[in-house]
Amino acid sequence: MEIKKGKMYELEITDIAFGGKGITKVDGFTVFTDQTVPGDKVRVHVHKKKKRFAEARVVELIQPSMDRVDAPCKFSGFCGGCKWQFLRYEKQLEYKTRHVAESLSHIGKLDNTMVHPAIPSDPIFEYRNKMEFSCSERRWLLPSEMGTADEENGFALGLHVPGTFYKVLDIDKCHLQPDLGNAILNDIRQYIKDSHAPVYGLRSHEGFWRFAMLRHSVFNNTWMVNIITASEDIWIVEPLADLLIRKYPQVVSVVNNITSRKAGVATGEYEILLKGESILKDRMGCYEFEISSNSFFQTNTRSAALLYDKVKEYAELSGSEHLLDLYSGTGTIPIWLSGAARRITGLEIVESSVQDAEKNCRKNGIDNCTFRLGDIKDLLAGVEEKPDMMIIDPPRVGMHKDVVSQVLCMAPEKIVYVSCNPATLARDLNMIQDAYEIMEVQPVDMFPHTYHIESVARLRKKK
Repeated sequence: MEIKKGKMYELEITDIAFGGKGITKVDGFTVFTDQTVPGDKVRVHVHKKKKRFAEARVVELIQPSMDRVDAPCKFSGFCGGCKWQFLRYEKQLEYKTRHVAESLSHIGKLDNTMVHPAIPSDPIFEYRNKMEFSCSERRWLLPSEMGTADEENGFALGLHVPGTFYKVLDIDKCHLQPDLGNAILNDIRQYIKDSHAPVYGLRSHEGFWRFAMLRHSVFNNTWMVNIITASEDIWIVEPLADLLIRKYPQVVSVVNNITSRKAGVATGEYEILLKGESILKDRMGCYEFEISSNSFFQTNTRSAALLYDKVKEYAELSGSEHLLDLYSGTGTIPIWLSGAARRITGLEIVESSVQDAEKNCRKNGIDNCTFRLGDIKDLLAGVEEKPDMMIIDPPRVGMHKDVVSQVLCMAPEKIVYVSCNPATLARDLNMIQDAYEIMEVQPVDMFPHTYHIESVARLRKKK
C-alpha cells in the first residue's frame, strides 16, 4: 500500500517515537501519528509526506489500546503543556526508559550501556512548582467550541498549542500545578480582562500584558506571582498585587518583570517588587533554597531530591575531593553534595542564579562552595586546581564542543552527567567515550504526562 498525502487510511499503531508520536510501518514506510499509542487502531488523514516518512492526524479512534486511560484535562490533545495524559503512567515510564537506551545506542553508538528503569514521580499530577502562562489577544478555540455560543475568541491567558507561538488556549485549570494556582490564575485573567490596558499582540508586538508566571514552594505551600508586562505602569499592576495578597495568604511575593523585547520569553529586562518578598523559599532534604523570579530551579521539587540523591550516589565521594560543577544554576547540586566533598566550584552564566547560589550557601551555613559567573567555556580555562571529579548538568542543547574539549583536557577521574535530553546526552557521551567508560545511566521522571525524561550518567576515566 502506498501512502499518499491528503488520503485517509486505517492504521494500527505499533510503536512510539521520542517526542510522543505513534509509529506505524506500511510496507517499510514510516507513518507518525500524533496523540496515539501502541495498540490503537485509528483512521488517519495524512497531512505531510516526505521521502522517508509521513505525518498523520487521527480522524477516528476505531479501537483504543489497552494502555489508554481517560485524560482528566479537557485540553488534552490540544495543549503543549503535556501530551501523554491518555497513556497509563507505567507505560510512560517504560517508553521513557527505552527512549534513553535507544538514544544512547543509535546516536551515541553506546550499545552495551546499562540503563536502569526510570524512577517514577510521586505525585504524577500537581507536581510542577513553576508554570508560565502566555497572554494573547485571541484565544484558540477547541473543536467542541466551533459554531457554539462560546465561540467568542477574545482574550486568552494560558498555554500554547504545540508548535506555534501565537495560538494560545485559554486555560482555566492546569492539572500539572497545585489547584490553588488555578484559582490565582483565574483571578489574574479576570483582572486583565477588566483592566483598560491592552493585551500584548504576539504578531503586532504592541500592548501591555504579556505573561503570568506562578511559582510554588512545596515545603512551605507558598506562592510567588510574577506578572510580565511590556512596559512599566505601577498604577495598572499594583491593584492586582493588592488583590492577590489580600485574597490568598499563601501568596507571599508579587513581582513585575518588564520587557520590551519581541522574543516570547517570560524574563524581564528589570524587575519591580510589588508586594511581599522578592524571593520564594523552598526546602529539599535538610537544605533551604531562596528562589528569585527568573532563576532556574528544578520544576518537580520532590523528584529533584531523588535526582540529587542519585547524583550523590554516583559521585562516590570520600570527603577529600575537589568538585567542579558545570552549569550550577542556583547551587542546588553543590549544596546537596557539600557535606561529602572538600570543596566545590560551580560555574554558571546567569547572574541571578549565581547570586541565589551564594545566598543559598550562606543561608545553609555552607562555606566550601564557591561560584563563578560567566560562559562555561571561558571559565574552564581559568580553573587552576584540577578537579577530582566533575558534575555536568547542561541545558537541553547539551555541552558546547569547546567545553567537551576542555573537559577532556582536564581529565577528572570521575564525571556525573545530568541530562534533560536523551539525544544530547547520547551525543556528548559519544564525544568522550574514548576517554571515559559509561558505567550506568539512571532515568528519573521529573515530567509525568510528557515525553521528557531526566537522566544521570556515571562515568569513569579509562586506565
